[in-house]
Amino acid sequence: MELKEKVYYVGVNDRTKALFENLWPLPYGVSYNSYLIVDDEMVALIDTVDVAFFEVYLKKIRSIIGDRKINYLIINHMEPDHSGSIALIKQYYPEIVLVGNKKTFEMVEGYYGVTGERYVVGEGDFLNLGRHNLRFYLIPMVHWPETMVTFDETCGILFSGDAFGCFGALNGGCVDKLINTDIYWNEMRRYYANIVGKFGNPVQKALQKCSGLPIKMICSTHGPVWEAEIPRVIDMYDKLSRYEGEEGVVIAFGSMYGNTEELAEVIAEELSLQGIRNIVMHNVSHTHHSYILADIFRYKGLIVGCTTYNMNLYPEMESLLSKVAARDMKHRIMGYFGSYTWASAAVKKLAEYAEKLKFEVVGNPVEMKQSMKADNYLQAKELAGAMAARLKSERK
Repeated sequence: MELKEKVYYVGVNDRTKALFENLWPLPYGVSYNSYLIVDDEMVALIDTVDVAFFEVYLKKIRSIIGDRKINYLIINHMEPDHSGSIALIKQYYPEIVLVGNKKTFEMVEGYYGVTGERYVVGEGDFLNLGRHNLRFYLIPMVHWPETMVTFDETCGILFSGDAFGCFGALNGGCVDKLINTDIYWNEMRRYYANIVGKFGNPVQKALQKCSGLPIKMICSTHGPVWEAEIPRVIDMYDKLSRYEGEEGVVIAFGSMYGNTEELAEVIAEELSLQGIRNIVMHNVSHTHHSYILADIFRYKGLIVGCTTYNMNLYPEMESLLSKVAARDMKHRIMGYFGSYTWASAAVKKLAEYAEKLKFEVVGNPVEMKQSMKADNYLQAKELAGAMAARLKSERK
């Protein structure tokens, strides 16, 4: 697929993999995007694809350039889903020059043992292919230390690596204005929350670095090529990386026999009565945590609750909160509740997590013994009221 002026999409779709990184569900599959610039003088390949798809990948490349050689392979990101075909590309095009920064080549050697001619680039360096002039910018920790972007100054194309990427295979076309992009917005948020979420500050630095570029198209390594929706994509990444939440509450609960879930339902009902419209409820044992994390990134309020389990937190709640803590999230408002049968622990442990997360805590925690009593019911409503009041205080 030609994108602009001899710039081609040569990526592939993976509709069989169940878990990305063996962690995150892929209900719509995932794409591995690669791009080919066929200039009058030189040919450059930008990133590769998962090695499992090399045969179809090579066929796509050859359908465009035939027997012509590839002069350069530009490596924006070294994760194996993008770099996995480097060794095979090197076999088929032995004279190819690898282009990357110093940290890139440390990983090339470590993963694939590939040697040969290389072009080591730094901030602002360029590569001229004839008509196309490529400039390189380093964006470390978005989301690996070697990550960089390549900007085609001739066409205004930003080859952005994993930045601005999302889950979801491409159905037919690859450019946003030619396809229905509805499924990709939530998948972009889920991708960001789970893959990039810890690195808000580096993402902000990368956005600032690229803000002065006359970008007409964004070609990431996952998901659609962005052209018509560039402002929306950049705005989403800006808000996510600043941990800016919308008004709304995520209620995540862990319940063994339904009693703790009753408290969650009371809290949700009262939030609604208090005028909070965006309320998302997640049973941590039923909903994959990647979806819960995406919603926590979206909404400002978080109320968590679970039963005590073996004198500790309910395991799935412990797992979820450890993932939240690992992402260094900011600017969230938190409430919590817990239950027990014969020994109290959940509320105490949730308080410890609240302190660790450094979220703003509102209301009094609710602790229920065995089953809901009248006082627990009122306490749950009061907790919801405190959260609603805090959220509404920021309305303009």
